[in-house]
Amino acid sequence: MSTEPAEPAEPAEPAEPAEPLRLPLRHRDVSRLRGPLLVVKAVGGIGWDDYAVVRPGAHDEPDRHGVVLEVNRDIAVVQVLEGTEGLRPGSTSVQFTGHPFRVPVGRGWLGRVCNGRGEAIDGGPPVTGPVTRSVTGSPLNPTHREPPSEPVLTGISAIDALTTLVRGQKLPIFSGAGLPHLELAAQLAAQASAGGEPFSVVFAGLGLTHPDADTVRGTLEARLGSGELVLLLNTADDPVVERILTPRIALTVAEHLAFVEGRHVMVVLADMTSYAEAVREVSSARGELPGRRAYPGYLYSDLASLYERCGRISGVAGSVTVVPVLTMPAWDITHPVPDLTGYITEGQVVLTREAHARGTYPPVDPLSSLSRLMRRGVGEGRTQAGHAEVAAQLLAALARARQVRELAEIVGADGISPADGLYLRLEEAFEHSLVDQGRRELRTLDQTLGLCWDVLRILPRRELTMLSTALLDEHLDPAAPDGG
Repeated sequence: MSTEPAEPAEPAEPAEPAEPLRLPLRHRDVSRLRGPLLVVKAVGGIGWDDYAVVRPGAHDEPDRHGVVLEVNRDIAVVQVLEGTEGLRPGSTSVQFTGHPFRVPVGRGWLGRVCNGRGEAIDGGPPVTGPVTRSVTGSPLNPTHREPPSEPVLTGISAIDALTTLVRGQKLPIFSGAGLPHLELAAQLAAQASAGGEPFSVVFAGLGLTHPDADTVRGTLEARLGSGELVLLLNTADDPVVERILTPRIALTVAEHLAFVEGRHVMVVLADMTSYAEAVREVSSARGELPGRRAYPGYLYSDLASLYERCGRISGVAGSVTVVPVLTMPAWDITHPVPDLTGYITEGQVVLTREAHARGTYPPVDPLSSLSRLMRRGVGEGRTQAGHAEVAAQLLAALARARQVRELAEIVGADGISPADGLYLRLEEAFEHSLVDQGRRELRTLDQTLGLCWDVLRILPRRELTMLSTALLDEHLDPAAPDGG
């Protein structure tokens, strides 16, 4: 048996030179126009998701673009991204590229603001690159995956302390209507770092209102100016098919920056519920049989085809980390979008209405949140010695505090013991001094873990049973009374 190490996996899709697009003959047999849909007859060799260029009859009208939604024998249904208004069946022609949508890739994306199709909207020239790549991509080869093992520091204490994000991980944020999940996503994109190593962020806004898009752009202005961020903005009035392309463009750009340029890249996708609704709408236009809550039966594999494009490749310096943000309709965590996302990803950060009502930002529920890969990315040499133990002790104390609070609601505050009262003090200090922070406040890891120890010092040493004696001796004053 050979002992030579396996070669690192190649990027998901082989690159091709960015040469001018050569289109086949025009198909002029456009038989029907309905809303954004265009029906073409007498076509051959066309498949789903193929990209098309729609040529209006008038010479002074710009070309439009579309995606094949359905193929039935020699008939193709195309969704036109710009809509079919003003087109006429007799004079309109369609040219199919024979492959899915492709984009140039490279460092030219850094510092740019584009729409959901990758077209520049920042007043600069079109984004170019040395090669083009299909946006469909593919998940990484499992045999070449390297286990995530280094942290991505976000500057947000609730995440860095208890649900640490690890390079190559997919960690979603579960939220609901009215919560500041978009602000949190923008703050993550503005502050995250990889400990001094080359780091980039790709932020894809999906179905945003125009005021939200302006807010995100303003929050990320500084990072855009530094050339460390790519911003793709798909707004609610943009075509539905564009919303399906946007996260794929973001991941395609990120894969090249990570696995060819050797950078650590974090991809923020907000809001994936808007994406899933776009998938449902396109599925309905195709006439497919609906599944649960009218979503198509392939929603799980569709989401997995996006989330699984993150990770690390053995022998390659870079990594792709994915942070999807999604809103749970009616706060139902069993809704298909959060339910399926939870199956695919490695944990979740959950935001709650209760904490938001108390004025806490970010309104994270620590006992509902989880990072399954956290233990791989923390500890001596990565964050701090004892980080995992401190997080476990804090969560155990918060769980005990929640039980005490429920008891106090029954017997009254005077009916609980002094020891139980300390747990209530700890819960209050945890939320107000550790979790609650400014919307633009960047905390170092040392500051975050220092606050963790400040909260734990409320309890007597005998209650800190999940911490080693060495950690207790290092961080607690031996002369302090054992009573909190």
